[in-house]
Amino acid sequence: MKRSIAAATALLVFLAGCSDGDSGDDSGPATLTLAGWSLATTPEFQTLADGFRSVNPDVTVEVKEYDATNYDTQMIADLAAGKAPDIYVQKNLKNFYTYQNGKQLLDVSDVAGKLGGTVGGLQTYQVDGKTWAIPYRQDSWVLYYNKALFDKAGVAAPDGSWTWDDYAATAKELTTKLKAAGSKALGAYQHVWQSTAQGFALAQTSGADLQSGDFGYLKPYYERSLDLQNAGAQVKFGDATTNSLTYQAQFGKQQAAMMVMGTWYMATLRSQQAKGDADKFEWGIAPAPQQSAATAGRSATPVTFADPTGLGVNPKIDEGKVEAAKQFLAYAAGPEGAKALAAIAITPADTAAVKESFFTVSGIPTDELSKFTFATHDTKPENPVSKYTAPLQNILNDLHSAVLSGSKPVDAAITEAQERAKNEVLSK
Repeated sequence: MKRSIAAATALLVFLAGCSDGDSGDDSGPATLTLAGWSLATTPEFQTLADGFRSVNPDVTVEVKEYDATNYDTQMIADLAAGKAPDIYVQKNLKNFYTYQNGKQLLDVSDVAGKLGGTVGGLQTYQVDGKTWAIPYRQDSWVLYYNKALFDKAGVAAPDGSWTWDDYAATAKELTTKLKAAGSKALGAYQHVWQSTAQGFALAQTSGADLQSGDFGYLKPYYERSLDLQNAGAQVKFGDATTNSLTYQAQFGKQQAAMMVMGTWYMATLRSQQAKGDADKFEWGIAPAPQQSAATAGRSATPVTFADPTGLGVNPKIDEGKVEAAKQFLAYAAGPEGAKALAAIAITPADTAAVKESFFTVSGIPTDELSKFTFATHDTKPENPVSKYTAPLQNILNDLHSAVLSGSKPVDAAITEAQERAKNEVLSK
């Protein structure tokens, strides 16, 4: 759907008009409501709710489930209707400006001021000297690989030094050799999200700037994806969308030997393997492939991307619950919340609190490359905070679909996106 900056501005005005509500009275033990999604496969929300209750027995946290794909659309509607939970998640930074500028977040600067300096991503939620959400997770995109399929193909596994050229060549080699060995698995799987190309391109390309409206930095990343599709080394975008393929099944059911994905998938994969929802096989993580050899290898710091995941407080919350809500944010972002998340293999915002314990979790790989990958990276935001970010990303999502579906050549799609960015967003 095409969205102009005017439409986004209208949405902000609408949200602002819905911000004022009567606060209720607190009586007895508090019950807080918390937004979440995919509760059957995403245990972090209930884990935080239970952990907080264990140290605050007078406060119950009830999790309200939203659709993962349409989370922001549903949340914006619930906020406008006065039905949103007391505490809601900033799933990424794309819509943070919309929520904050629309006065849909309570100032939580006092919580931020009490947190230690090891909480990653905190500064991204600061506007005009105030903090409007608190990060509890800071994921990074990495390369997952199936050691069994690499062994079956007789191909050397990732060693942390790969560029994208190395990745592409290995994907093709794996596909050929796995087929010869009687396997239907492909070398790689690229999920349908625009992040899988654009997040890396923005983070790894020197001088790339989303707000500039110059999207030429995307070209090599899309040319590589198209080449892998055409070579049969990964599922075509059209097939993945038409068949509603999930990245969990593609990797977990050994349909692909490699996949770039965020570190949040570690928790899901270990859980699915334990339950039998994913095949049992040995896997590991390696740094995401790099644009330049200068940032590749274990003597360097690989560049990757991911937005922090934060918690904000609905300003319509009953006044008597505000303190309890802030205590929940402090718990989730602090060392105790970090340890609870690490116990289910979620990457917390405070990674320093769990650097020793994370790899003691059952089902998590313990090899040195996986440990290096978890601890060492330069993680840049996918969505730099700006009033232009959401409408620009919507335009770039159209580009993503057009290019990978084959409906537009790369150069033509980039040119069209740049013209739309100038006319629909940046000139407004």
